[in-house]
Amino acid sequence: MKHLPALLLLALAACSPTAPKAEKATSPASQQQVLLPLVISTATGTHRFAVEAALTPQQQEQGLMFRKSLEPDGGMLFPMNPPRTASFWMKNTLIPLDMLFIRTDGTIAFIAANTTPYSREPVSAGVPVAAVLELRGGRAAELGIAPGDRVAWGRCADPAGKGPAGLDFCPSRAR
Repeated sequence: MKHLPALLLLALAACSPTAPKAEKATSPASQQQVLLPLVISTATGTHRFAVEAALTPQQQEQGLMFRKSLEPDGGMLFPMNPPRTASFWMKNTLIPLDMLFIRTDGTIAFIAANTTPYSREPVSAGVPVAAVLELRGGRAAELGIAPGDRVAWGRCADPAGKGPAGLDFCPSRAR
């Protein structure tokens, strides 16, 4: 009976809503997507987006799979550090997407428009890129976005923004 109070205290501690810090760091709630401001400068003007950044290998593997919709000015950015030739597919992706492959100078190298949901066919620009941006299918055409247009994100897209440090992409303005 001497140990009963200690056992009760241990049982209450185990039921506590506050988990140890190590467990909190790996909980799904702590792996929330980072939203970044992103701008695309085209011949017709500047288009602003708030996109999710797929930063971890798990986020990049998941991408936009199983999503039933995507906001008109939403999307997902896949930064490539170091730049590399990226290849994407649409396995388990329910909605068509536009994939914009962005060179290290900030220009769009290639747009795969309205990619086919569930397709396992690889999509690539065939050149090293700094990032790939996925938008709702058809959005690039709606806005007149074309290869050669310029992309920037983070504080380079919104200098007054409070986005996470280290996720800024500020290519030079020279063409």
